[in-house]
Amino acid sequence: MKLQELTDLSARVTRNAGRLAKIGHLAECLRCLELGEIPIAVAYLCGELPQGKIGIGWSMLKDALACAPSESGVLTLADADACFENVRRTTGSGSGARRTEILAGLLARASATEREFLQRLIMGEMRHGALEGVMMEAVAKASGLPSRSVRRAYFVNGSLGQVASVALIQGEASLSGFQLTPGRPILPALAQPCDDVADALRQLGTAALEYKMDGARVQVHKVGSDVAVFTRGLRDVAAAVPELVETVRALGAGALILDGEVLAFRPDGKPHPFQTTMRRFGRKLDVAELRRELPLTPYFFDCLHLDGNTLIDAPGRERIDALAATVPAALRMPRMITDSPAAADAFFVAAVSAGHEGVMAKAPDALYEAGERSRNWLKIKRVHTLDLVVLAAEWGHGRRKGWLSNLHLGARDPSSGLFVMLGKTFKGLTDAMLREQTEILQRLETARDRHTVYVRPEVVVEVAFNDLQASPQYPAGLALRFARVKRYRPDKRAEQADTIETVRAIHAAEAE
Repeated sequence: MKLQELTDLSARVTRNAGRLAKIGHLAECLRCLELGEIPIAVAYLCGELPQGKIGIGWSMLKDALACAPSESGVLTLADADACFENVRRTTGSGSGARRTEILAGLLARASATEREFLQRLIMGEMRHGALEGVMMEAVAKASGLPSRSVRRAYFVNGSLGQVASVALIQGEASLSGFQLTPGRPILPALAQPCDDVADALRQLGTAALEYKMDGARVQVHKVGSDVAVFTRGLRDVAAAVPELVETVRALGAGALILDGEVLAFRPDGKPHPFQTTMRRFGRKLDVAELRRELPLTPYFFDCLHLDGNTLIDAPGRERIDALAATVPAALRMPRMITDSPAAADAFFVAAVSAGHEGVMAKAPDALYEAGERSRNWLKIKRVHTLDLVVLAAEWGHGRRKGWLSNLHLGARDPSSGLFVMLGKTFKGLTDAMLREQTEILQRLETARDRHTVYVRPEVVVEVAFNDLQASPQYPAGLALRFARVKRYRPDKRAEQADTIETVRAIHAAEAE
């Protein structure tokens, strides 16, 4: 298939807001692909490269565009895939210049629309709504298979491109070959947000509560003495965490898959911030030195496989029994089952007092819904709020195209009279809010570029966030984590917004 055909399809999918229309366009495309093109097209339309992250940043892309004369050659999917694979394989001395040259060669052969498509693909900005959920339905429609069969195969396998190839070429019987197997990771089960523990109990009745730790999610596989440690993105990081490998290797089970979190702790017993723990998973590591400096402790909360028995379709109680029979209590996530709001609230307070994010609330008999954000798993986090000032807004993509969406947020600095940027968010904004802010912010415009409208600092919004992290990207050295807009504050003037001193005090309190 020509890349231009996929580019045109992407544009059609973007123009159609309706889910069924998107699925129809994608299914039509899938039926026209050759076997080798299926995983490439599926990945591109989901906004990803089959190779994963290959080290192309904005600076390299800009350089490649600058030295790539437009030749408007005929590109195929295979051409683009071969280029990205070549970039991935190019390492060592002088590799940066060589990768730029390879990328420039591809872009020189691309039309203007293909260049734009490739830019958005490389930078992770493919926001036309053809993400995994829609694509899975398109694969089911194109292959004539039940969507539940496609979804199950994808969640167990983790590669929608592979699943699509099998579904379209071999049919449903072959999808059953995708089974949970120790050594091959599956997509983790995810949770829906919930306001508080009382709301969680209203939804679930009796709930299994667990600490929600702000660590690194890991899925650990053991086969004999071999241990693999997979991140949430299914990358094997066993070499970076030898203490975790040693701990799991010492467990009695012969074949095992565990789900959990790993954290680094301070000398006072409180957990380090998430970004500190994540230093253990960096690209260039002195593993021995980091292990001494930031030893990791695992806390497992689920058992997905035990000695030949696959447990993802077993109720939660059975999986927890298997976990308890295999993993010592010190390595298991703190847990309790209750239907009492008072007991649940006390458990939440204990979790937060210990320095953790909050709690998880799970239906005690829930299945393990790999890859799903299930209503049977709820997450309740501690929440801070600040009244911040809008400094700029970025134009939206996909269904938000034509609206100012992603807000740049700042706190007031009384010493200078200026506003200090703390981050961006587009979360929490309703369609009505998007329409209103697009109108209001353009009236306050002071400058703009291709993506962003900069405004006079007059509009105040109440922003909820979970915590603050150190960030060299922003002038105060701090950034909001998981920020979302709660409401606009027309009753407040910019000079009444929260100050940077308030922000620093929250960060200091979190570090205690």
